Amino acid sequence: MAEQQLFDRALYKKVKGMDRAAMEQTFKNMYQIGYDAALKEGAVDLDTEKLRAEIGHIKGIGENRLAVACGNQPTPSACLL
Repeated sequence: MAEQQLFDRALYKKVKGMDRAAMEQTFKNMYQIGYDAALKEGAVDLDTEKLRAEIGHIKGIGENRLAVACGNQPTPSACLL
């Protein structure tokens, strides 16, 4: 697949003259283009059980932090990963 040049010289000059709101909208549009392209190509299939097992092998990641990383917090104090 040929790469589409999203940030060409004309857009560069246009961005240089933008205020904050216009630049924010431009970047949101660029993000949306990338998001739509990712959806069109297909989402990544993620095996969460395998991911949980791999993260569990990391030194310093106990059951509490693992639970937080996987979305179910056992205790309020276990909010750091």
